[in-house]
Amino acid sequence: MKSAKMMLLSRVLAAIFGGYALTSGVAVLLSSVLPLSRGEAVQTAVMTAFVTYTCAAIWVFSVHDVRRAWLGMLLPAILCGGLGMLLARGGA
Repeated sequence: MKSAKMMLLSRVLAAIFGGYALTSGVAVLLSSVLPLSRGEAVQTAVMTAFVTYTCAAIWVFSVHDVRRAWLGMLLPAILCGGLGMLLARGGA
């Protein structure tokens, strides 16, 4: 059985680093798909990132399983970031 302190530490790390990764992925995706000028799209994506990070940190502590918290941060981060980079380069 894992100690409660280690599980809490894992959630804190998931909120900090996983939330950052998710926020970065969402910002990359939004900046490449928003129908605005490049500067406005980036600015809107960055402002949206504050809300995304806050919701991600709250979500990490609301799920019952630590593994689900990590997967819920990293999988969407990889998908959003990858898709955003692909769209930004004109690959799709």
